[in-house]
Amino acid sequence: MSIEVNNESGYAVEGLDEAEFAALARFVLDALHVHPLSELSILFVDAGVMADLHVRWMDEPGPTDVMSFPMDELRPGREGEVTPPGTLGDIVLCPEVAAKQAVVAGHSTVEEMLLLTAHGILHLLGYDHAEPEEEREMFGLQRRLLLTFLAGR
Repeated sequence: MSIEVNNESGYAVEGLDEAEFAALARFVLDALHVHPLSELSILFVDAGVMADLHVRWMDEPGPTDVMSFPMDELRPGREGEVTPPGTLGDIVLCPEVAAKQAVVAGHSTVEEMLLLTAHGILHLLGYDHAEPEEEREMFGLQRRLLLTFLAGR
C-alpha cells in the first residue's frame, strides 16, 4: 500500500505523527479489503489553501475540515475478494479547522484529524452521508474503524 502523508499546513499540532496517519489509512484500507498495491495521498494544508479548494470544488466559502478527491473510484472489497489495485485519490485536511472542532468535541486535535482521515477515506470509497440511512452507515463504520485502530495502538 502506498500512502503518502505530507504536512504543508505550517500549523503546529502537538503529538502530530505523520506515520500514525499512514498507519490508520493502512488499517482502514485493509479492513475494507482494498488491494495492497493501491495508492492514497493525505495532505495537511493551511486555512487559506483549504478555503480556496472549498470554493473551487464545492462553491462554498471559507475553509472546511476535510475534502476528498477520488481518482479511480474504487469501492470496498469483501472478505476474500479485494478491490483491483488503483489510485484511491487524495484527502486534504485543515488542522486549523480540526483544532476548533476538537475543542467543541472534547478531544485532541490529533484525534479529530484521525477521525477526519477515516471519514475522508470512506468518501474516497464511495460512502456518503447525504441521506439519514447513509449517514448512519458511514458514521457507524467510521466510528468502529477508528475505535478499533485506536484500541490497538
